[in-house]
Amino acid sequence: MRFPLTFAPIALAALLASPALADSMTLSGTGTVRAAPDMATVTTGVTTQGETAREALDANSTAMADLVAALRDAGLENRDIQTSNFTVSPQYVYSDQRDESGYTLPPQIQGYEVSNAVTIVVRDLEQLGSVLDQAVTVGANTINSVSFAVAETGKLEEEARKLAVADALAKARTYAEAAGVRLGSIESIRETDMAAPPMPMYQARAMSVSAEMAVPVEAGEMTYSITTTISWDIDD
Repeated sequence: MRFPLTFAPIALAALLASPALADSMTLSGTGTVRAAPDMATVTTGVTTQGETAREALDANSTAMADLVAALRDAGLENRDIQTSNFTVSPQYVYSDQRDESGYTLPPQIQGYEVSNAVTIVVRDLEQLGSVLDQAVTVGANTINSVSFAVAETGKLEEEARKLAVADALAKARTYAEAAGVRLGSIESIRETDMAAPPMPMYQARAMSVSAEMAVPVEAGEMTYSITTTISWDIDD
């Protein structure tokens, strides 16, 4: 007689949980929009070397002054040029020689290296190729972290939200029809933050580049995605 008693609590818990599961429906929908970028962020700078830190720094300061002047001549405003990295590092020479005790001799400083980088924002993508070309021409020997973006994303995010709600609603209607129930009023709507920044779709669209640009640039498209989770009351 103990066998039914052993399973009674489990059966009771399942029975109590069933109505709760039948009272609501929660589903997520995702909305995705794509747009051509209209700005780019680039990190560029100068790395120099010298026998002394002073020599390396002087050479670097001269080259950076020329670089910043060229960037301003290309149409960049002060707000679009920001120092993002500056380092002074000794350069070592390592030896396989050993001292009288058998220990490897310590490395010796043979000179110094100075690196100075600025992060720039190019708000006219048609000028990006020529800006990069001018930067290299005046002495920039490091260019990296080229990324594209859309300056005004408000309307794109608004459209993505509408698509996300429509996606969730379409799923809910399908489930409700299959289960033989009716959707009731909405209990809650929750937006999930994007886990990563919008990624460029390079194969989708290439930015037009004028013939005189020495550096070809492809901007592609940006993808913006928003996920919305909605809960509904349901009726039998």
